[in-house]
Amino acid sequence: MTGSPTQGIMTVLHPVSDLAAAKTVYSALLGVEPTADSPYYVGFDAVGQHIGLVPGGGPQGMTSPVAYWHVADIEAKLAEVTAAGATLKEAAHDVGGGRLVATVTDPDGNVLGLLQDS
Repeated sequence: MTGSPTQGIMTVLHPVSDLAAAKTVYSALLGVEPTADSPYYVGFDAVGQHIGLVPGGGPQGMTSPVAYWHVADIEAKLAEVTAAGATLKEAAHDVGGGRLVATVTDPDGNVLGLLQDS
């Protein structure tokens, strides 16, 4: 199969009910302080991975962690995976700084994230 390459899972977002408590646990787990720390998002960069904490699942209503596959061309990858049987859940949109994210579900309903940095 040819198409737009995937760079791998480099971002995982976790919905949390208590942001302060989760921040303490993830700081201890990862051994680093957050690189982004706001009331609506706390992010950590550790060993090439970005781990994000999203209070209440954020506007997208996450109920479980979502792994984001980094891609060079998010629209091309969305076209490929939906043609292969995935269902679009959240269309590509800018979340700041030119970063685009989207989500799809696989045939079993698992949520897969796609992320493109500009």
